[in-house]
Amino acid sequence: MTDGTQAAIGLRLERTFDAPRDEVFDAWTNPEVMRRWWAAGRDWSTPLAEVDLREGGRYRLSMHNPENDETHTVAGEYREVKRPAKLVYTWLWETDPEPNESVVTVEFHDRGGATDVVLVHEGLASEQSREAHEHGWVGVLENLKLRVFPGA
Repeated sequence: MTDGTQAAIGLRLERTFDAPRDEVFDAWTNPEVMRRWWAAGRDWSTPLAEVDLREGGRYRLSMHNPENDETHTVAGEYREVKRPAKLVYTWLWETDPEPNESVVTVEFHDRGGATDVVLVHEGLASEQSREAHEHGWVGVLENLKLRVFPGA
């Protein structure tokens, strides 16, 4: 159950990628491309990326940490799909001992050949969860830049 305090716990990140908006949007929604970058650490991998890209469709993503041999899997449902401008989806870790469904919104803004990505993750369970998710999202966005769009 989400109360007003929990709903207010969230984070916002912005990054610019040296690629057209369509390509950046596709990197967030094409399972083949996602397996190249969707992980929180530089040496982490993405063994699973399943995407049913439609409102009401589901996704499931896993990232593997080779340091401790742990795999973390998140799943959810697409609430809004507006190619190439916006994605909104629910977020729930499969192995969380205290499950908390939150919501991720990703906006893609055209900047004359480059793309500004604005990521908002809302409804996190605690300040500690917000910090952990922010750390993870920073790593994910760095991997997207390094592994898919290294030009900028």
